[in-house]
Amino acid sequence: MRFLKWSVLGTLALLVFAFLHYTLPQTDIVRIVGTENRRMDLGENAWFWAAPDVGTGSGTSRDIFFINAVYPDGKTMEYRNEDTGWGWPPYFKMDSSSTNTEAKEMQSTAAAPKWVAVTHYGWRNQLFTIFPNAISLRQVEGPDVRIIPWVNIVILSFLAFVLFMLWRIWAQFKERMIEPAVIEAQETLDDLDRRADRAKAGMGGWFRRVFGRK
Repeated sequence: MRFLKWSVLGTLALLVFAFLHYTLPQTDIVRIVGTENRRMDLGENAWFWAAPDVGTGSGTSRDIFFINAVYPDGKTMEYRNEDTGWGWPPYFKMDSSSTNTEAKEMQSTAAAPKWVAVTHYGWRNQLFTIFPNAISLRQVEGPDVRIIPWVNIVILSFLAFVLFMLWRIWAQFKERMIEPAVIEAQETLDDLDRRADRAKAGMGGWFRRVFGRK
């Protein structure tokens, strides 16, 4: 049972971590090398994509903006640039066209680089054709600039506070309601056992008196 308990808790913790890692904003320092507009046919991976841009029609095939970038170490990255609208996650992004224009303005070459902080959510996975969604862009001084994730700090601190309060509520409920009930039930069972023992002893005495057993 202990192994099953920790397996369930570990699985739940892994799912929560994956959800938060996918949903919470992350920031990359990159050099934008190009933008493009692709016609994408969404299939089994459709739930990794945002809703169609606000004001456009729905469907599994649509045009999507992409931002092509390069990390300081030379590795490449592609971001999709989609509106999130009023859906999940709640970034309320409705300016993908403006973001696309900003990305074009911030393009640069290796000889004269412009370093850009790309705030995004999501993962990049080539096997399942998944791209992180760029939320905002801003030019920074260099590739070594330090970005403090204030939003994540606030959200995670709030979640930790909520979990602590839920744990305290459960601990008080357990102390005031469950443990007394368990103790009372155990005392009742013990009392029943004592009565059963007394009844058994009395019955044994009766048999000894009736049949003359010693």
